This record gives sequence, structure tokens and C-alpha cells, in this order.
Amino acid sequence: MANLFKYAPENEFDTEERCFINELSNTASDEACSIALARVAPGVTTQVHSLKDTVERYVILEGQGRIEAGSLTGTPVRRLDTLVIPANEPQSITNTGDTDLVFLCVCTQRFKAENYLKLSD
Repeated sequence: MANLFKYAPENEFDTEERCFINELSNTASDEACSIALARVAPGVTTQVHSLKDTVERYVILEGQGRIEAGSLTGTPVRRLDTLVIPANEPQSITNTGDTDLVFLCVCTQRFKAENYLKLSD
């Protein structure tokens, strides 16, 4: 059965990770994948973290930044770049621009809070 999840900007929330998240699709009826819209303010670096048993993909939609993840340490990213971050790999992203850094987070398996491992403050 097909599903449609309507975008609701009012569902965006601030996280301890130092970014704003809007869950676009994350339900138990689709354990294989989740999609979230992330927003990082200028000059902010997200908390170093990893996702247990979860591969994460970032699709940069707006802004520019620098990724810290495995061999991509210090790598600049910009609009329409796509990052694939293996499960369990420490990661963070820094907004290096003057406007919000906005990107999709596509997780397989779907994101679950209990799989988020905080690695820094």
C-alpha cells in the first residue's frame, strides 16, 4: 500500500546534536528506511555520533559544509553532494557558510533513537 507523508514545517524540532530535524518518514510500518530533513545553523558543528547498525546518507540541499566521517575527514560538501556514512562510523558535519546547511538524512535501517550513540558533548 502506498503512503503519502505531507511536509509539515511546524514538526521541526531542536536536538541535543546541535541541529534541527523534521522527520519526513519514520514509521514502524517501514523498518527498512527513514528520511529526515536536517538543518544546521551557520558556524555550528554537530555532535560527534554514530548510528548503531544503521547506514546514513546525507543529500545536501542548501548551503555548504565540511564532513568528518572516516576517510571524508575535513571534506567540503555543497548542494547536491551525497555522502554515504557506514553503520557505526563516527561522524559530524560543520556548516561553513553564511546560511543554513540543509540536507536529507536517509537511514537504512530506519532511524531509532536507541541506535544513536553520542560520542562527544
